[in-house]
Amino acid sequence: LGLVSIYATLDLYSTTKKKKVKDLLSTNTTLLKICLWHLQERRIKMKALILVGGFGTRLRPLTLSFPKPLVDFANKPMILHQIEALKAVGVDEVVLAINYQPEVMLNFLKDFEAKLEIKITCSQETEPMGTAGPLALARDKLVDGSGEPFFVLNSDVISEYPLKEMIEFHKAHGGEASIMVTKVDEPSKYGVVVMDETTGKVEKFVEKPKLFVGNKINAGIYLLNPSVLDKIELRPTSIEKETFPKIAAAQGLYAMVLPGFWMDIGQPRDYITGLRLYLDSLRKKSPAKLTTGAHIVGNVLVDETAKIGEGCLIGPDVAIGPGCVVESGVRLSRCTVMRGARIKKHACISSSIIGWHSTVGQWARIENMTILGEDVHVCDEIYTNGGVVLPHKEIKSNILKPEIVM
Repeated sequence: LGLVSIYATLDLYSTTKKKKVKDLLSTNTTLLKICLWHLQERRIKMKALILVGGFGTRLRPLTLSFPKPLVDFANKPMILHQIEALKAVGVDEVVLAINYQPEVMLNFLKDFEAKLEIKITCSQETEPMGTAGPLALARDKLVDGSGEPFFVLNSDVISEYPLKEMIEFHKAHGGEASIMVTKVDEPSKYGVVVMDETTGKVEKFVEKPKLFVGNKINAGIYLLNPSVLDKIELRPTSIEKETFPKIAAAQGLYAMVLPGFWMDIGQPRDYITGLRLYLDSLRKKSPAKLTTGAHIVGNVLVDETAKIGEGCLIGPDVAIGPGCVVESGVRLSRCTVMRGARIKKHACISSSIIGWHSTVGQWARIENMTILGEDVHVCDEIYTNGGVVLPHKEIKSNILKPEIVM
């Protein structure tokens, strides 16, 4: 068979159902091997940059133990949700733009790098570079001469990551940059993206408008041509306020409305809301991943290594991480219990986050956005009405109003 036949088969392979292709090639193993080799060579390789940032102060006390992207969300590090989504659409190299603890990030992600077969590197800032400066700093890592666009993601964002659809959208409009936008109920609190509803072309940005100009805001997920890097100087600068308005003025910026949910989970209250939205999405798309049982109410995610006692009532909107122990008679709702934590008999937790290896005593009641850092121990029969508890503390008295326990 000549190259004409091979490429004809390749075209058929890329547009026909897999079963038909399998039937076609099953009688000629040599042709199959050649076709697969050519497909691999022709596969578009993409890169991505994740804006990791710095200290994660809004998510303290959790970020006192781990960099923010490594804080667990739905039983795995926040950033792993993004890396898995990028890998699924063909990204084979992820650059982390970071100015805080890069060695911790890389050491932690090393196992995932091998498991996912994706290269993970760091671009370290010596000073905070904003949201555009890190792209200029990582230019040599992002540009390989292929001309292929690359993704940029904010590490705080959780969504369904419709990246495949974004690639198709970007190719279809032929512009220089694509951004995802999401609809909000109160646009006056945000910077609003004014766009053509038919074509998606971005006209302008309006910061916290007093009069209604639209209800779509930047969702923190971008697909950019390499030429965008020519518009960014190596200095602290904002991609939202400086780079994108220039591209929009040149008629090269397009916005795709994000389907499904979206949440910036960079602070505790939004983290709890984001978990609810994430579990709702999981119910619709992958219900088998959710935990079921007589003791479960609504959407709940329990790691297979966690142990749940008798007579518990768990849910809705709860995540229980690896190695956790939930003793008998416990009530959990709208909360996260992170890896290695122990919830003792008849404790009640709602709208709160229990940090790694922490303990909540018998008959204790934790509620109203209480955040326990790593290795916090709440004694029996204690009540907490909100508050932030720093790592390695013991709570022996009630917290009657939100406060920081140092």
